[in-house]
Amino acid sequence: MQPRLLPVFAASLVLLPLLGACASAGEDDYPSLAIREAERDTGAFQPPPYVPTYPAPAAVAGAQGFAAQAREAHAAFLAALPAARARVNTARGSGMGSDAWSVAQVAVATLEGHRARAMIALVELDRIYVDAGTEGQETAGVQDLRGPVEALVAEENAIVAGLLGDLR
Repeated sequence: MQPRLLPVFAASLVLLPLLGACASAGEDDYPSLAIREAERDTGAFQPPPYVPTYPAPAAVAGAQGFAAQAREAHAAFLAALPAARARVNTARGSGMGSDAWSVAQVAVATLEGHRARAMIALVELDRIYVDAGTEGQETAGVQDLRGPVEALVAEENAIVAGLLGDLR
């Protein structure tokens, strides 16, 4: 036997009899863990049916305001789009860092600013939707406002991605 294992072996021989002291004397010393008669389920409560409440009028008005903000931002985006496309078409083929490329980047950044306003409105609609859902309120009205705004933002994302792709 290796000398370093000798103390471990000796300690285990000394502790082995002490392990027997941990054993219980009998099964009658402790109460049973079985279910008692008083703990048995004698009836079941039926939960009341879920009836969603409608969001507060202020939340609905806020959601409508954010949807209007997104439509305004999209209108500004569409108004700035022809000029941005013209600048990107002018910059096509010019090197990165050229004057035409820089002017086109600024035009695309203007579009991205309008898109950001629409995205902020979408985020606020998402917040109102989540708040209503977590409070057990009806969410269909907010979802009806959110869907078209999400489509506007997706359209703007595709346009900006296309313009940036043309600048590369």
